[in-house]
Order: sequence, then structure tokens, then C-alpha cells
Amino acid sequence: MTKRIDATKKAIELIKILQEKHGDLMFYQAGGCCEGTQPQCFEKGGFYQRLGDVCIGTIENAEFWVDKDLFEYWKHAHFTLDVIDAFGVGGFSLETPLKKTFRIEYRIFTPDEELSLEPLTYIE
Repeated sequence: MTKRIDATKKAIELIKILQEKHGDLMFYQAGGCCEGTQPQCFEKGGFYQRLGDVCIGTIENAEFWVDKDLFEYWKHAHFTLDVIDAFGVGGFSLETPLKKTFRIEYRIFTPDEELSLEPLTYIE
């Protein structure tokens, strides 16, 4: 099966630090005006998804949810979670006090990858 999301070593290191401090985590990537398309990290259950939102996979046991409209646009893309030294737009994400910002890099799936994608989970 082809994963829909992966993470860089730097992102995994930061996730582990946040898990030590906050426990179980979740990610949500919206497509709205205020938070842009920056992935945001919350304590698990700290953000309520909307009907139709999509879980594209997990990173270090943290579910990665995508806004239903944004997913429709990026459903043919692989996501790679990375982190940079910066203050992100949202400010609500758990990495913000550490002066870090999660970000996503995209690439289009190959035709072979499209045939073996991991299943999705939807909010119904």
C-alpha cells in the first residue's frame, strides 16, 4: 500500500517532543483564509473535524486530518510533513511556543501509486 503522508526526521523529532509534553496528538490541515493551508497540531480531540473531513493517515500514531474541500483539490498528491524555524500563521498549533511551524510539501502520485493507495477515513 502507498502511504498518503510521510514526515521528515525533523518533523518526527518535534512530534515526539510534543507527545512527551501533551500526550496523544492529532493534525488538521484546513484550507481556510485565517490558517491558510498550514497543518496544525493539537492534543488529540482538541479540534473538532467537520462532516466529510478526511484522515489521510498517521504520523507517530497521530492522525492527520484534511479539510474535505482541500482534500478534494489535493487527493492525487502525497503529503510530506516538515517543520521550519518560523512563527506560523495560525498560532494555535502546539509547536508555536517552540518557534517552529509545521508545513506540507506535496508531490503528485505516480500512476502505479494511485492504484495502491492506503484507505481513507471520513467523518460521517
